[in-house]
Amino acid sequence: MSRGTLVIDVDRCKGCELCLAACPPNVLSMSATVNEQGYRYPELHDGCTGCTACQIVCPDFVFAVYRFTPAS
Repeated sequence: MSRGTLVIDVDRCKGCELCLAACPPNVLSMSATVNEQGYRYPELHDGCTGCTACQIVCPDFVFAVYRFTPAS
């Protein structure tokens, strides 16, 4: 079950893949398509924990991380 989600600014991404290596739940993969600059960008799959590891390592600031709050 996902505990968070990401918004990815694909047009800022330069395809360095640092986020893939940093992601503990391993829920990112590189796209088959390219952005306007010609780079492949990360795509999110189910299971994001909202840990912010991808956001911390990204040199291009492409990630906005959101954590879900538990229902009371």
